[in-house]
Amino acid sequence: MNQSNPELKQRSVVSSFICSDAGETKVALFRRSEKVNTYQHHLAPISGSIESHETPVAAAWRELKEETTLTPRDVDLWREGKPFTFSDPSVGRQWTIFPFLFRLKVSREGVRGEEGIQIDWEHESWEWYSPERIQDDEKFGGVPRLKESLRRVWFEGGMNEGASKALTAGLGELKADHQSGSHELTSIALRAFRDVIAQIGEDIDTKWWETARMSAWHLWKNGRESMGAATLNAFLGLLTDMEEIIHETLDSKVKWERLLALLDHHLDKRKDMPRRIKRSFANYLECNFLSTTSSKPTPSLVILTLSASSTIRDSILEAFASLPIPNLDLRILESRPLCEGVNMASSILSSFQSRFHSSSDRHLKLSVHTDASAALASKEVDFVLLGADRISDSGSVSNKTGSLPAVLSAKHVCPTTKVLVLSELEKVAEPGAESDHSHEENDPKELVCCWVDGGLKGVKILAEGIEADRDNTNYAVEVKNIYFEWVPAELIDAYICEEGTLDATAIQGKAQQVKQKVDRYFGQL
Repeated sequence: MNQSNPELKQRSVVSSFICSDAGETKVALFRRSEKVNTYQHHLAPISGSIESHETPVAAAWRELKEETTLTPRDVDLWREGKPFTFSDPSVGRQWTIFPFLFRLKVSREGVRGEEGIQIDWEHESWEWYSPERIQDDEKFGGVPRLKESLRRVWFEGGMNEGASKALTAGLGELKADHQSGSHELTSIALRAFRDVIAQIGEDIDTKWWETARMSAWHLWKNGRESMGAATLNAFLGLLTDMEEIIHETLDSKVKWERLLALLDHHLDKRKDMPRRIKRSFANYLECNFLSTTSSKPTPSLVILTLSASSTIRDSILEAFASLPIPNLDLRILESRPLCEGVNMASSILSSFQSRFHSSSDRHLKLSVHTDASAALASKEVDFVLLGADRISDSGSVSNKTGSLPAVLSAKHVCPTTKVLVLSELEKVAEPGAESDHSHEENDPKELVCCWVDGGLKGVKILAEGIEADRDNTNYAVEVKNIYFEWVPAELIDAYICEEGTLDATAIQGKAQQVKQKVDRYFGQL
């Protein structure tokens, strides 16, 4: 951002664009009325000041409702743009703009569609514009830096056709994928980034490098940010290596070819991470578990998990195969609403049957439990294994909903239980309050459809209550479908990663490294 100008009044505002993706993408612009304080009769997105108690995204939602009546029932938050600052002495202001892009849901989704846009006194009218028409000049009649604000949420609009399609496709794939874990999503993001780099041209200059970094920023921020810590770290490592090539005295075409080769190398080396984590887990058990079971006549390894992570699945089986432990008692929570625990259990059973014949001296006791029975499933558990979608600088872990109840149950029922997080180090996020990381609100229909398919009584009236017009009823019904929650660091005994076994102090050091690289590569965009 630009430096502050003390002679001008500083204002932080949101700039919320509304787009329609029915066919050709259009952006809604609103003509400001003569009653507003600045930029009367200019075209603008929905905008307003960020109050001292608000986050920018909370202010964006508030302004949308106040100025158009639109709510989460009508629109999805589709993109978040990189904030920027500029001065306008003509109105005595220095503006810091936080851009957002909201997608208007269409009427076939059971919502109001365009009819939901009901403007208030701050606007005279509104209409749809193609992004290409929007310009930063007096002839167009927009507020200052209107095109720049839009560019920051519709970045592909300023790219060539090939790069634009590659970035749009990558973001679309990331947003739509609710099955893959963060490791797989990061690989998708890196492949999309490679496609963008292959299309933006061979003339590698300052502008090229800025476009590359902003593309990476969008794939991290606007793909699946709730699972984006791994993507962020992967991009930071990649950009560090790319910068070395860019600063070399080489022909642009040679640089471009080396950059593509570098991207391929980063994608390829990701395949080795799970193997290194499996080895770290086996080493941990050998050092911290085998010595405690040597006196038992029939040693058993008792594990509780609710993960669908292939890394955890393979780590369990690899460790069991490599250590002198004849019995594996594995308890898996079903993990609603997608019941991924059931898929995990079937995958483990299939792998076990393939690996150990029925005449083997290795025995598996596999049990699937409802999430609500986590306490019952925790009896005599040696380890609770968690994956991670994000690890904060304090060492707290964001993992799928149900993780915290499972850990609390196990610690209460069996105080000797150890809670282990099996995760790549790239899941460690930059420093920041855990409350600043908003949890992903997913479609409640995933739950409602399960209830309908199960023939549960009363679902119909509940579904009608969800869809009811709140302006004309005296009740509100919500179904919350949140995928992730935080497990505090004080409940975690160790972090098993590709570098071995770490503690919370090591995690804090890693988070500081992430912050330094974020500032370097994304700070001045």
